[in-house]
Amino acid sequence: MQDLYGTTSLIAGGSSGIGRAVAGLLVARGGEVILAARQQERLELAMKELGPAARARALDITDFAGIERLAESLPPASVDHLFITAATLAHGPFASLPVAEAQAMFQSKLWGGYALCKAMLPRMRSGGSITLVSGVLSRRPAVNCAALGAVCAAVEALARGLALELGPELRVNCIAPGMVRSPLHDRLPEARREAAFAATGASLPVGRVGRPCEVAQAAVMAATNGYMTGAVIDVDGGHMVRQYAAAGQSTNEDTALGAGQPRPIQPLRRNHQTSPSASASMPARTAG
Repeated sequence: MQDLYGTTSLIAGGSSGIGRAVAGLLVARGGEVILAARQQERLELAMKELGPAARARALDITDFAGIERLAESLPPASVDHLFITAATLAHGPFASLPVAEAQAMFQSKLWGGYALCKAMLPRMRSGGSITLVSGVLSRRPAVNCAALGAVCAAVEALARGLALELGPELRVNCIAPGMVRSPLHDRLPEARREAAFAATGASLPVGRVGRPCEVAQAAVMAATNGYMTGAVIDVDGGHMVRQYAAAGQSTNEDTALGAGQPRPIQPLRRNHQTSPSASASMPARTAG
């Protein structure tokens, strides 16, 4: 991998989760990072861990005036790579999820990212990149996640459109994670959260949920690959090919998941003595 000495990256949502993992990889390769996030305590901890290569800026991705102030505080053509991982998520049954909650999610995950990309254009160096984050629900819908799937699809469409408009000066890509063990899920009670991780992991070909560092590896690759733009990269443990339980099936597992996805069926495990047609039967688990 190329070294990143002399480069500067702005990471919205860089104090925790995927954004923090991206920052760690960039600094390890010699780059400098600007972490932008809401929670001051997390920002200070991240800067302490990353050392002198990290700076911090307060940012609420839904505050468009604040986005403009952040961009104006940076010199022209001073940022090589922009990563946008910050977002507020909402899921629940379409009939009962308040429109205001769905709007708030679009405001942060779509319009906040849109506004930040636009404000940062004069601050970006030619030859740099923008990397957005969506989610596999954009193309693999799940029950109780209609709004979340819709906003992820919108982010992917934005990435493709910007790749056309901003090239060749800037490349734009999008990372679509599956379920990742990150602070995004901290609002769930621990037992319910761990049940969701375990169930989803059991349903995936890799047998577990993801780690922020694994998504970050793909994000940094997309940002630094000069021949990649307009791409949507799935980092999902096989979520796009996993099987879901048949419609109407319900168990106590479904209640434990709470993330709004249908109960998936555990992939078939075969040994060398078993032919593809000889085995069947599959359990379950989910979230994210």
